[in-house]
Amino acid sequence: MTELLAADQGQPAHIVHLVDSDSFQDWRKEQPQRIRALLDANRYDGETGYAYLILPGENDDDWSVVSTVANVQELSPWCLAKLGEALPEGTYRLADDRQPGPAMLGWLLAQHRFDDYRSNPSDTAGKRVLLTKDVNEIERTRQTAEAVTLVRDMVDTPAEDMGPAQIEERARQLAEAHGATVSVTRGGELESGYPMVHAVGRAATKERAPRLVELEWGRPDAPRLAIVGKGVVFDSGGLDIKSGKGMRLMKKDMGGAAHAIALAKLVMERRLPVRLHLLVPAVENAVSGDSFRPGDVLDTRKGLKVEIDNTDAEGRLILGDALTKAVEDEAAMIIDFATLTGAARVALGPDLPAMFANDEQLASDLISASQKVSDPIWRLPLWDGYDEMLKSTLADMVNSATSPFAGSITAALFLRRFVPEETPWAHFDTFAWQPAAKPGRPKGGEALGLRAAMAMLEERFARD
Repeated sequence: MTELLAADQGQPAHIVHLVDSDSFQDWRKEQPQRIRALLDANRYDGETGYAYLILPGENDDDWSVVSTVANVQELSPWCLAKLGEALPEGTYRLADDRQPGPAMLGWLLAQHRFDDYRSNPSDTAGKRVLLTKDVNEIERTRQTAEAVTLVRDMVDTPAEDMGPAQIEERARQLAEAHGATVSVTRGGELESGYPMVHAVGRAATKERAPRLVELEWGRPDAPRLAIVGKGVVFDSGGLDIKSGKGMRLMKKDMGGAAHAIALAKLVMERRLPVRLHLLVPAVENAVSGDSFRPGDVLDTRKGLKVEIDNTDAEGRLILGDALTKAVEDEAAMIIDFATLTGAARVALGPDLPAMFANDEQLASDLISASQKVSDPIWRLPLWDGYDEMLKSTLADMVNSATSPFAGSITAALFLRRFVPEETPWAHFDTFAWQPAAKPGRPKGGEALGLRAAMAMLEERFARD
C-alpha cells in the first residue's frame, strides 16, 4: 500500500473534480461546452451516489474525472473509494489544491484484494496513486489501512487455516516486528490457571488445542493498557449445536481476536507511551466426547463458579479468564473486542458495534473519537437491573440468561463480573463482517470499532 499514496511535488497527474448536489451546477457552468454536452449525454447530475465520469481533455493523456460525493466540504473516508476501485491505472490529484485527508483511507482499502483462495486472482487494473501534500498523513493512513486489512484477511481466512496455532503465529510475527515478548499457555496447562478457556477448547483436536496468547510491549513503568480479543476460531455451538446455516459464518467468531491484534499493531507502530498487554484466548468450540456440557459448573481464574446454561455462549467464558489476568497485572485500562451476541446485531444491525463501558469518561472519549474518524459505534447500557438474569440456583452465576431479552446487555454484565469497578473498561460487541459490498468495503471480514478505539487511545495517552 505504500506506493498508492505519494507526496504531491507537482508531478503529472489526472485531476479529480469533486462535486455534490449543492456545488454541481456552479461547477458545470465553468466547463467548456463539449464537457457540458458530455455531462448531459450521460445524465450526470451531481446527485447520484458516488457516480463518476471521465472527461476528455485536449489530447489523449489530458483527461480528468468528476465524481459526486456526499459533501464537498467534509470528505469522508469512503468518498474516493469507488474511484480507487474503478479508475484506470495512473496518478491522480484533487482539483483546486484540495487535499484528500481522510479519503486516503478508502482509496487504499479499495485496492486491497483477498485472493488467497482464487485460482485466478482479481485483476486490479494496475495501481492507482493518489497525491497529497499532507505528507505526514501518508504513513499514518497506510498503518490504519494495513490494520483494517489485517482484520479483514484474518476473518476471511477459513477456519481450517486460521486455528489457535495460526492466531498465535500472528502474535509472534507482530512481536518480532516490534521487539515485543510473547508467552503462551496451551492445552492441559490451562486447566488450573485458565479453566474456562480450557473447558471451552478441550473438545478440539490436539493440533487445534486451546491457548491463551499474551504479548507485552513498551516501558514497564508506563500505564498498562490491556487489549483483549475473543479468539473462537470456529463455533459449532458445542453440544448446544448450531444449525448448518448458523455455522456458515462461524469462521468469523475470532473477529474479536483479529481486532485486538490489529489494535495492538497500531499501538506499537505509533509508539504510544503505554505498557501494552495483548491477551487472546484462542479456542475451537468443537463437539466431541470431551465437550463441556449444559449443566456443568466451571471454575474460573477469578474463583467464581459458572453454571453452563448454553454451550453456545462460550465467548464470554474465555474472555472472563483473560480479563481476570489483565486485572491481576494491574491494567490501567482494558478494551475488549468480541463477536459476542446475535442480540447486538438484532438491536443495531451489522454496521454499528455495540459499545459498553463502566467509565463515563472512557465512553465519552470513545464516542467522540468514533465521530472524528467516521467509525461509528453505539453505546448500550450496563443495566444493573438485568444482573438478576444471570442468577444460578447452583453456582455463582449462569453463563447465559434464560430470558430472550437484552442478550447483548446480559453478556456484557457477565463480563463485568471479572473487571473491578475502578478499572476503566470498554467492551465492543462487534459483527466483524460486511454483509453487502460498498465502495472500499467488500463483502466479508470487516474492522468495526477499531479506528474509533485507536483514535481514543491516541487522544487519551497524548493528553496524559
